[in-house]
Amino acid sequence: MNIKNFKKIEISIIMAMVLTLAISITGFAASCEGVKHSVLRMHIIANSDEDYDQELKLKVRDAVLKQGKDVFGGASDVVEAQQKIENAQDELLKVAQEVIAQEGYDYDVRIELGQEYFGTRSYDNITLPAGQYQAVRVIIGEGAGKNWWCVMFPPLCLPGATQQEEIDAVLTQGESNLVKGDPEIDARFKIVEIYEKFMDTIKSKK
Repeated sequence: MNIKNFKKIEISIIMAMVLTLAISITGFAASCEGVKHSVLRMHIIANSDEDYDQELKLKVRDAVLKQGKDVFGGASDVVEAQQKIENAQDELLKVAQEVIAQEGYDYDVRIELGQEYFGTRSYDNITLPAGQYQAVRVIIGEGAGKNWWCVMFPPLCLPGATQQEEIDAVLTQGESNLVKGDPEIDARFKIVEIYEKFMDTIKSKK
């Protein structure tokens, strides 16, 4: 076999490997899309990273989850979960405002419900891929501090929630296996995250 033929074979092998990887990632990304469309996230964002603001964030979190335990549970899908939170938004806002005032602060607080980009994040044994998610955001004051986050649908944040049962009830078997936290899958999440960041940058420039 001459060198020219050898290079042709080498190039063909490389192209086949690239094509196989592309197909694999495309299928994986499609499964990630299914997860993103089935999950509602919650983020409690502190005024700042100062210890007192971070402590206040957790107190607001506890009050909102306690008040909203009936709101956050019982939904059959992410659309219904979103509607239930929209209906209880004033109630949840009032509770957050009361906690902030009781702790001696005069911060404003607002609750926003909408779509937002998030990077790959893990909650206990669950890993969510990067991308656009529907999310409830409780923003305290300037909203410049670190956030606490969880999954509101399925209701993994609520006391007594069983992660695996809640996840399996909402996601397909393939999607459920996807988020369980496997080192090989987590590495592929990073590839998807790079792609998602690229696409989010393109969308933001339009």
